[in-house]
Amino acid sequence: MTMVKLAFLNFKNGFKHYLSLIISQAFTILVLYNFQNIIHSRAFEVLGTRNREYIQLLMQMVSFVLVCFMFFFIWYSTNVFLTKRKKEIGIYAFMGLSNETIGQMYLLETIMIGLSSLVLGIGFGTLSAGLFQMILMEISGLSVEIQFLPKIRPVLVTIGIYLAIYMIFAIKGYVNLVKSSVLTMILAAKQNESFRQNKWLLLLKGIMGAGILGLGYSLALKDSRGEAMANAFGAVVLVTAGVYLLFGGMLPIGFQAAAEKKEFLYSRKRVLWVNNMIFRIRRNYRTYAIVCILMLCSVTALALGFAMRERYQSIIHFENTYTFQLISQRPDLDETARSIIAQDNEIISSSRIPVLNLDQSRIEDEEYGQEYGILPYSQLQKLAEEMGMEFPFQELAEDEVIKISHMYLLSMITQRSQKEIHINGQPFCQVTDVTIPYLGYLQERMSFYVVNDFVYERLRPVGEELYTYNYKIGNPAHFFQTRERLDEMIHAQEGDRIARVAIDPNSNELDWIKVLYSICVFMFLVFIIASGSIMFMKLYNDAFEEKERYQIMMKMGIDQEILKQSIAAELATAYGVIFFVMAVSSVFSVKALAKMMFSDLTLVNLVSVAVVFAILLLWYVLSFKAYGRNVGLRGK
Repeated sequence: MTMVKLAFLNFKNGFKHYLSLIISQAFTILVLYNFQNIIHSRAFEVLGTRNREYIQLLMQMVSFVLVCFMFFFIWYSTNVFLTKRKKEIGIYAFMGLSNETIGQMYLLETIMIGLSSLVLGIGFGTLSAGLFQMILMEISGLSVEIQFLPKIRPVLVTIGIYLAIYMIFAIKGYVNLVKSSVLTMILAAKQNESFRQNKWLLLLKGIMGAGILGLGYSLALKDSRGEAMANAFGAVVLVTAGVYLLFGGMLPIGFQAAAEKKEFLYSRKRVLWVNNMIFRIRRNYRTYAIVCILMLCSVTALALGFAMRERYQSIIHFENTYTFQLISQRPDLDETARSIIAQDNEIISSSRIPVLNLDQSRIEDEEYGQEYGILPYSQLQKLAEEMGMEFPFQELAEDEVIKISHMYLLSMITQRSQKEIHINGQPFCQVTDVTIPYLGYLQERMSFYVVNDFVYERLRPVGEELYTYNYKIGNPAHFFQTRERLDEMIHAQEGDRIARVAIDPNSNELDWIKVLYSICVFMFLVFIIASGSIMFMKLYNDAFEEKERYQIMMKMGIDQEILKQSIAAELATAYGVIFFVMAVSSVFSVKALAKMMFSDLTLVNLVSVAVVFAILLLWYVLSFKAYGRNVGLRGK
């Protein structure tokens, strides 16, 4: 029998064992292919050149994340496959085959698995390409022409990336086998992922893990004056390390302590699975930690998607507070502007407020601004009443200011109060930083500070007092006619400096954000399916090792229903521990996200965790059925 035929026979006979590996890898290929297909399609041309460039850049970044995930996922899955195959392959050494020949057979078998995954992933990716685009466009709320015919470039790019990564680990496995001894191969399946450790070492790892995890949580919640990105990166590193040590130390010793209590161990038939659970956590803690981190990423991605959608709608509302804004030294421009706008439109709301424009040299703060405006407290309060906006501020002291900011998508500065700034050499305490659109789009172009009326009068000699006139129209269809009339009026006012801001209500300038939150939803799906796949694959393979134990218990007369209950309890504990650590960690990751987006994401966090729980429950049911079947339990 030739080497190729023998490898094919092994592949054919062990196909059911490889199925979880093939499907999980095919899924990563499918997602990467569909993202490449979107990047090289013309789906976003309707948004214009600038937005299309933003979106393509985002899609390339997501593709890079997916490639990194594919790299580590293939690394993990091929290592699991190699470990499971070593014992069987080692038997060939007793038949006289050399390590090189055994390695070649493994390499051929691995290539068959890889090609099966590739064909399945590209095939289903091609079939689902149109559906993928439709879902993406539906979530984004964009109306574009969907292309169902696949393009050759995304196919070639996906195949090239996958084969390059896959062959690295296939060759690595070949080298590993060539250098392995027969005894190593035979005992490979019995080797633990970690050395057996005493309880004091486990306790030390657990305490370190809890401490590092707590430090990561505190860093995520820390107020920032511009270092939010560094804090977020540090929190990610610390939380990852903390989860790793927690699963490697605290959880094993916790279960071990519970097992030493006889009243706990022997009640509700826990003796059938608790000790095995202790062994499983010690052995699989790396896998559990990886799954927990992936689930945390999935919750954060979904929360970010929800938050982006909410933030996009808030930004659109913010920027469309006024349709037209005029800035002039003239305090009597309101009547003229109203008469011009009223020719084509109904004015549904309007406001007027003086603004003291100060030179940059007069302001010292931690945020650099090109233009600064000072607003009197009483005039802003009057504007808020006229526009029906909230004004939740007490009368300011002479050394207090309120910052009026633009509504950013994300901000790296999360400290909003108790900041010191200097205006014309005098120190002020910033009471708060709000994003209420009192001056609409102008808040994006200028940094505004609200001061006490007496302070405003004291600062008037060192600045230039301007007046802003703000109008919102009732008929967006006449926007361009009104804008042209205002421009004619401005040009006719010789000697007067008048600036005009016009916000097109039908502008699609920010539509790239809608694509961004739809991408977040898909990243959530990638992470949650990836974490479920890893957990399922691990339990699926572990079941074959447990088959002998369950067969012995059935011969001892233990009822199959009792064994099924023990399996259900064991798997529920494994999934439950991971979910609990993830859920607690998600509170802090979403809180950090909420700080950067200046939003309350508590409900978003609860919804995201609930969605993950529902999907995790599905993975648990699939794992339970597969586990029972693999250990030889018959379903009724």
